[in-house]
Amino acid sequence: MNKGKRYAEASKQVDKSKLYEVEDGIKLAVDTAKAKFDESVELHIRLGVDGRNADQQVRGVVVLPNGTGKSVKVLVIAKGEKADEAAKAGADYVGAEEIVAKIQNENWLDFDVCITTPDMMGVVGRIARVLGPKGLMPNPKSGTVTMDITKAINDVKAGKVEYRLDKTNNVHVIIGKVSFGKEKLLENYEALMNAIIKAKPAAAKGQYIKNVTVATSMGPGIKLNARS
Repeated sequence: MNKGKRYAEASKQVDKSKLYEVEDGIKLAVDTAKAKFDESVELHIRLGVDGRNADQQVRGVVVLPNGTGKSVKVLVIAKGEKADEAAKAGADYVGAEEIVAKIQNENWLDFDVCITTPDMMGVVGRIARVLGPKGLMPNPKSGTVTMDITKAINDVKAGKVEYRLDKTNNVHVIIGKVSFGKEKLLENYEALMNAIIKAKPAAAKGQYIKNVTVATSMGPGIKLNARS
């Protein structure tokens, strides 16, 4: 398979036993990306916390200075003036009970981010079981439950990403596309890492940033010398 050949060729250029300086590792990820499409560049960060404890959860949002390179479809669940505001601010879809019913009955999920107003959370709660597992459930901590609909939409369209701990105490975030080049990816990397470091729980003990790996969609992981 072509994918296998490309991966094997890229892997030969990566020293698995080495910790690359961040700038060098990101450059290597870009240089070894050989897919016929513009691959995403992903960070995988292992943290020295225990996510089973509520006081060691790590979750937040950050606006990447250069965006993610991905066109983001935004759904806003709101009524009246807030629905009008959402449409003017560039939401891709706007609705209330009828769009909740569409998600419930048709399993419609043709959007990347769902934003709502606090007064609509009772309605949105009906589809929590659908949105939750997909990471689409609005949440005040991620800025997606808010009365400032315009700001929320602008932030998402500008490249706001959410980071959150998974069950294995890892955080996975896309920081851009290969076409961004090393400099823009490095700026996004620094913005994300600074946010995660600031989000360190007070209850976390010992080394916080255990390891960081950068990889493209189709490429091998490259371990970075990320200092916490």
